Amino acid sequence: MRTAGGAIRMAAVAAAGLVLLTGCGGGRDGGGKDDGAAKGERPGGPARGGSSTTHLKNIPEVGTALRSRIPAASRQVVAVYGAGVNSAEATVVLYGKGTNGWDRKASWGAHNGRRGWTVNHHEGDKRSPVGVFPLTDAGGVLPDPGAQLPYTHSSAFTPPSYWSKNTRHDFDYVVAINYNRVKGTSPLDPTRPEGQSKGGGVWLHLDHGSGTSACVSVPKSGMRALLRALDPARHPVIVMGDKAHLAA
Repeated sequence: MRTAGGAIRMAAVAAAGLVLLTGCGGGRDGGGKDDGAAKGERPGGPARGGSSTTHLKNIPEVGTALRSRIPAASRQVVAVYGAGVNSAEATVVLYGKGTNGWDRKASWGAHNGRRGWTVNHHEGDKRSPVGVFPLTDAGGVLPDPGAQLPYTHSSAFTPPSYWSKNTRHDFDYVVAINYNRVKGTSPLDPTRPEGQSKGGGVWLHLDHGSGTSACVSVPKSGMRALLRALDPARHPVIVMGDKAHLAA
């Protein structure tokens, strides 16, 4: 971990790990043919032409409802374009804002909740929450690969042994999505300010080839790239949802 933490805090993080992981990853029915790491990268993403990928006024295919929720200070957006409201297939695109507008930096094939998307996420619905959420904290089983966000390196991220074998590396790298969590804390912090029933532990993490419980999963190379790119000074956020909700 980049910032020093006392023994009591580290013990609490470790104790919270198993509880939180149960809400985030594949669980017993994690499903998937194999570990999706380093697969599914897409250089193109959802933009409709090469000329539309740089110096954009707005994030493509995001309508006024969600666009208005992107903070004015944000200069980095991770956009998750879900294929459909009931689909687990998605594309993740990283955008950066410069003096001439938004530029698309990278794109990867991805997965979201195995039952799709919802605007009213609750515990156990197997859907990812639609919305705009800050990205402030990261971590994983593996050592810090050069993250700019505060990074918690801990074995407490390891999925339980009873999970599907193909999910064993899901949390090698994670970025906490600030849905029903306390920003500025480890992703392992189990606190849910809006209550347990609203779900939590929603992360960006490694892909295992199929849908998740609520998280967004991308290839291992994509997670490394995101961890190295996301800069707290640029106030990164994630804009996520199926294409219909995104466009509203």
